[in-house]
Amino acid sequence: MCDTMVALPNVTNDGSVLFAKNSDREPNEAHIITIIPATDYKAGSNVKCTYIEIPQVEHTNAVLLAKPFWIWGAEMGANEQGVVIGNEAVFTKIPYGKEPGLIGMDFLRLALERASNAKNAVNTIVFLLEKYGQSGNCSYKHKLYYHNSYLIADRKEAWVLETVGKHWAARKIKDFYSISNALSITNNWDLVSKDLVRVAIEKKWCRSNKEFNFSRSYSDYLFTQFSKGRERRNVSMVFLEQNKGNINVRSMMDLLRSHGTDSSDWRPDKSLVEWSICMHKGFGPIRASQSVGSFIAHLSQDGDTYWVTATSAPCTGLFKPLWIDVRLPDMGPKPNNQFDQSSLWWHHELLHREVMKDYSNRISEYQDERDCLEIEWIETARRLISASKREREGFITETYRIAQDVTEDWIEKIKSSRIKKQNRFYYKFEWQGINSKAKLGQ
Repeated sequence: MCDTMVALPNVTNDGSVLFAKNSDREPNEAHIITIIPATDYKAGSNVKCTYIEIPQVEHTNAVLLAKPFWIWGAEMGANEQGVVIGNEAVFTKIPYGKEPGLIGMDFLRLALERASNAKNAVNTIVFLLEKYGQSGNCSYKHKLYYHNSYLIADRKEAWVLETVGKHWAARKIKDFYSISNALSITNNWDLVSKDLVRVAIEKKWCRSNKEFNFSRSYSDYLFTQFSKGRERRNVSMVFLEQNKGNINVRSMMDLLRSHGTDSSDWRPDKSLVEWSICMHKGFGPIRASQSVGSFIAHLSQDGDTYWVTATSAPCTGLFKPLWIDVRLPDMGPKPNNQFDQSSLWWHHELLHREVMKDYSNRISEYQDERDCLEIEWIETARRLISASKREREGFITETYRIAQDVTEDWIEKIKSSRIKKQNRFYYKFEWQGINSKAKLGQ
């Protein structure tokens, strides 16, 4: 389960567009960051997506992707044109296609590679959706099928696009918006597929055009309720409303780290069913996923800067800067679902999983240092936005080196601290199993 949000220039503190997303997946499902350069292809070429091949276009944009290690597509990302997209699983009454096909993350990458602005990205996804449909398993270790919603933005505007099978509705956003694991468009769309209302009436999900409500008519009640998507969306919408006019990169970092309560009171074993924007795996099948990667886009007329954790659990990690036109820093070998300390993602898991053993006490050991580093990096990135590639590459290399060093220091510090509040036995048992599957001995 995931959360995605956007704030437009009239509500941010510097007139930029700010976009943010947490990607929630299985706890050992490592997330990777990759930059793929713009590429020209021969006419008639095909592109192999996660499961199937489709015709390739003759030119693709350079893209920055944040993605599960095994999927061709991505959960969130940006392109060189300043387009950003995040997707969400939504659960609907329309049957899910289970045969190998295009999955939500494939549509996202295809749109980034092909679109020049947000509206063009909407049209790209709609065209591919109506031609190919959406189908295929979206989980690495289990069977999980769903439809998708998308939040799409560029430097000027943003759209929400929500899909059910081959049907869809889209709305142009004013001020700010967020999506989670529930349909959010009601009867307030700007664009809609031609048969959306007719199908709902035929299936008796509503009685007339006047009565039709997209979210109410098409949502699957049980899965939508269990995902707590509406509750999490409410948290982010309230946050954005309260900070309207003052939203900045730090605001988005705070929002992605939200546990829905005062952090001094929150603990990961507190509930079997509680969901939060900064998501953590709990005991049992309901809280089955957690935030394995986080992404923020700062889009401005001066240039675009991206902030990624490249690790799980944004509350325990550091947001670090990237630019699409600058080479990625060394993050170690590409991670998978097995522990590898030389990988940035898995190295951070040593810290993350230690902190979770006594969250409120252990996070306080380094939270202030983490925040000070991020504030310093945000200011430096702002000053360097128009600097040469060489200067920006040097800055990025240094931030990732510092992040690696302080993470190592924090791991040693946390491991030597006494656990004051023991987690419940069933939560500890759950994580023993997760660690064992990853071959992570603790």
